[in-house]
Amino acid sequence: MAQLLSITDLHVSVENKPIVKGLSLTMNDGEVHAIMGPNGSGKSTLVNALMGHPKYQITSGSVEFRGEDLLKMEVHERSQAGLFLAFQYPKEIAGVTLRSFLLAAHRAHATVDLSITRMSPLQFQDYLTGLMKALQMDAAFAERFINKGFSGGEKKKAEILQMTVLRPALALMDETDSGLDVDALKIVSQGVNRLRDKTQGIPHTPYPIPNMSFSALIVTHYARILDYITPDRVHVMVNGQIVKSGGPEFAKELENDGYTRFGVTETTEQL
Repeated sequence: MAQLLSITDLHVSVENKPIVKGLSLTMNDGEVHAIMGPNGSGKSTLVNALMGHPKYQITSGSVEFRGEDLLKMEVHERSQAGLFLAFQYPKEIAGVTLRSFLLAAHRAHATVDLSITRMSPLQFQDYLTGLMKALQMDAAFAERFINKGFSGGEKKKAEILQMTVLRPALALMDETDSGLDVDALKIVSQGVNRLRDKTQGIPHTPYPIPNMSFSALIVTHYARILDYITPDRVHVMVNGQIVKSGGPEFAKELENDGYTRFGVTETTEQL
């Protein structure tokens, strides 16, 4: 498999305070990796820095994404290159409907990726309706302002909807399971697995998922989402560094044993 992401000796600070401290990680096309760890370990800092959030200053290290220097790209260029960030706490955006936002994003990506079929507004509406049905979302949510009045579960479904429309090469998923009940967690996980299995079509639409490679970097504190999305690799992150990695079974080991063997205490500061 081709290399997708290569992070080498990455250091990230927030307000001049070092958070990520020499992290290295490699992912190949089509892989799903999970990063687990206690609050304050730097997991969210890592994915926000990769996406280019200005709050997070990369002070040293390198990141290559699909063979290009990710750190030289603007945020919109990272998105167009195939990077996507699903937020732990999705924000409300007043004045912009979910449908108009997704249509604009779809067209912006189609201008730089010729493999994306450009749809008319009517075609896109039909497509979006089918995707929302697969996620058990009321189609009326498409005409509402982004996340305005959405429940926690609907916000997370909306992010999976965005991910399906934009079909990123790598989705950075920051605590996507946070605040979800079991039913919503299953639906969200099914959406991720449909993208992962490119042989599947999308229920309720005539459109198959394009022949593409999909990868995800799942940040989570607990292993429950990994009961539904099986990772290829699991890493434990403590104090800004990956201290141990393993296969899918490592997640259950961490769930059962916790992080105390890595020197973690209950007083760890949240970041």
